[in-house]
Amino acid sequence: MKTMIQWASALILMISVSSCNGQSKTESVKLKAPAKKAMAAFAEGCFWCSEHIYESIPGVDSVVSGYAGGDVEHPSYEQVSSETTGHAETILVYYDPAKVSYSQLLKAFFASHDPTTLNRQGPDEGTSYRSVIFYSSPQEKLDAEQAVRDITLSGRFSKPIVTEILPLKKFWRAEDYHQDYEKNNPNNPYIQSVSKSRYEQFKKNYKGKIKDNE
Repeated sequence: MKTMIQWASALILMISVSSCNGQSKTESVKLKAPAKKAMAAFAEGCFWCSEHIYESIPGVDSVVSGYAGGDVEHPSYEQVSSETTGHAETILVYYDPAKVSYSQLLKAFFASHDPTTLNRQGPDEGTSYRSVIFYSSPQEKLDAEQAVRDITLSGRFSKPIVTEILPLKKFWRAEDYHQDYEKNNPNNPYIQSVSKSRYEQFKKNYKGKIKDNE
């Protein structure tokens, strides 16, 4: 009897996993901003934290959590978390360039995480949590390189900057439950212990305007 129960439980688990995998298929996002808008992509640790941070910047219309920088098609969160796909948890920021510049978003990037910790951000460790600026044009690449030089010369960080600067080739939208995660799950232990404190630190570091403070 015990064996039959164990077999039935295993079968249910297999069906559940199969169902979850079917529902978690990710789709690529068209890398073209709407008219009179622009987009930028950054990886700086957990995208739950980053999404909320960039949504607080005036001029930012929306932020999408996803995966970039890897070589696996339709990566799932589980695959990315296994550190075998090459992807980093990334946010795609849609913004109004008449209200906030790309250079200002780069300043927010360095104000919202530690760019000196290799493959790590806070309690999260692995290549999927590495620091990356993804560029979509030659000018963005130049701006990103200049931002790294500026932050290095500023002496704000005592250790070398390890941020990568990579072309944005593909962006895979993360599963639905990751979108607006902090807003929809305010009592989640990770949100309470990590995301909120990271956001408060960002507000102290960032010199630009923040919607909370307007």
